[in-house]
Amino acid sequence: MASTPKTGQIDTASGDSRRTATFDDVLRAADVVAGAVLDTDFDPSRTLSQLLGADIWLKFENLQFTASFKERGALNRLSAMSAAERASGVIAMSAGNHAQGVAYHASRLGIPATIVMPEGTPTVKVENTRGFGAEVILEGASLEDAAAFAVAYGARRNLVFIHPYDDPLVIAGQGTIGLEMLRAVPDLDTLVVPIGGGGLISGIALAAKGIKPDIRVVGVQASLYPSMYNRIKDAHLGVRGDTLAEGIAVKAPGAMTEAIIRRLVDDIVLVGEADLERAVSLLISIEKTVVEGAGAAGLAAMLADPARFRGQKVGLVLCGGNIDSRLLASVLTRELARDGRLSRLSIDIPDKPGQLAKVATAIGEAGANIVEVYHQRVFTDLPAKGTELHLVVETRDRAHLDTTITALRGVGFGVTLKGPAAVAAR
Repeated sequence: MASTPKTGQIDTASGDSRRTATFDDVLRAADVVAGAVLDTDFDPSRTLSQLLGADIWLKFENLQFTASFKERGALNRLSAMSAAERASGVIAMSAGNHAQGVAYHASRLGIPATIVMPEGTPTVKVENTRGFGAEVILEGASLEDAAAFAVAYGARRNLVFIHPYDDPLVIAGQGTIGLEMLRAVPDLDTLVVPIGGGGLISGIALAAKGIKPDIRVVGVQASLYPSMYNRIKDAHLGVRGDTLAEGIAVKAPGAMTEAIIRRLVDDIVLVGEADLERAVSLLISIEKTVVEGAGAAGLAAMLADPARFRGQKVGLVLCGGNIDSRLLASVLTRELARDGRLSRLSIDIPDKPGQLAKVATAIGEAGANIVEVYHQRVFTDLPAKGTELHLVVETRDRAHLDTTITALRGVGFGVTLKGPAAVAAR
């Protein structure tokens, strides 16, 4: 294989950088990755199926060794390199999962690897990538900035650039997921797949349509990063912001992947941050599996519009599980708040002895628990002899929260619900 052009285009085994991936490429990739990556479980979710009125099957790619599907495409691409290219080494740009896939399999194959990651990449992904033996360079505010740096840096050092999505061998490697899903459950009606740069859905669509041409393939993007949605639907939505699904926060998706998506993907939908957060939380509480925001995008799409999928046998790809522990804790806490299980109350009380005890008694008798408490005497519109009491209370559910608030009002206190629980109650 010839050296990679320094423009970011990727050469293929045929030497024609314009060649796209095909169904036959996916079949060949399956032989390459067999035994080196997991044929991950593809299991039904009884509880999610009942919740959403569809027969839901989950592909647990978050259980790969690097906790992401990206291993497949990385290994397929690395395996096609010549001995001279392997000796020189590789460079990749990634928000995290492609980085870990390249770093891990490059180490296995004895190939030196340099990974360029955007400066805001979650710490867990940076440290995991370093742990696999790669040199990590943090550069640029976005994936596109990191890519520009990686291409220039690699050209100066004669490194082979491993693109995270716009490469036929990478696309084919990702497509092996589709082969496994349909081999396990041939009568699937619909696949719901996250889209960032488009490599995952392109590969899966090639595999799925190659086996079952009438299967529906639906792509999902975060509402904050509708880049492929804009291209396919000729829309002009803004592409910006901090999304929980940073793994699919791509401003410039692939040209090769765009062409495949136009041909084989039936629709693209957008999901908001609240649905992404709820999906991450549900997968932990119901399936006992940790999934990052991008990995939960398929479930988020079903939560946002269950009618679209009702009555169908749906395959979801849990494409990654690399989420920062602090961020995960925040997501879970916010979901508790939305469900009415953890709530912030503002209570107007006279500033005199015994009032806090009276509040605590009412809450205790209602069966709720006080988690935090503090007074606000200065920054309030209440009279000087009054104070705001701010409480965080734990309840069983929203109905129990309502009962607790009613009990407080019943003993003469004015109560205002604050935070996510208040928004959800509107």
